[in-house]
Amino acid sequence: MKTAILDLERLPERGEVVINAEGHIAGRLATYIAKALLEKPGLRIVVVNAEKLVVTGDEKMVVEWFKRKISEWGTHYNPEKAGPKIPRRPDRVFKRMVRGMLPKRAESGRRALKRLRVYVSVPMELLSRKRLVVYEVPPAKLRMRPLAKYVTLEEVWRQVDPAAWEQWKKAQELWQKRLKPS
Repeated sequence: MKTAILDLERLPERGEVVINAEGHIAGRLATYIAKALLEKPGLRIVVVNAEKLVVTGDEKMVVEWFKRKISEWGTHYNPEKAGPKIPRRPDRVFKRMVRGMLPKRAESGRRALKRLRVYVSVPMELLSRKRLVVYEVPPAKLRMRPLAKYVTLEEVWRQVDPAAWEQWKKAQELWQKRLKPS
């Protein structure tokens, strides 16, 4: 597996780009990816390690915001209306962030979103490729400042939906055992 620096000008016009999201600020990476998807219509982008994306702010504040958004129910006029559908898993949260930065009513925005794949950890089909190049976004643009308050999407997921997080964690441990040579 080889790594390279992701630069919008140097990206290929066609093909697939794998981006390692570990330690990046979620919103900044989402804008970077949305811009790349709109500018290069033949490019497919795969984001791995979405659970290690970072949301800036105090952990308690971020988790409370997610919980409040998830628990919003109904309105005064329609009390039976279910609240907005807020994703809980890190891969879906990040894809929703990118979707918010694309023109959703335009055909170009819908096509761009179809060319984006986001995964929690690294899927097996990517690990089995012979010539895999994982792109790193330039650190000066997206990395965290030292001593800044932040929380990863995995920590938010663990507190918002603990049952699903536990199930994912057990599955990940089983995969790690399977991947280790005996």
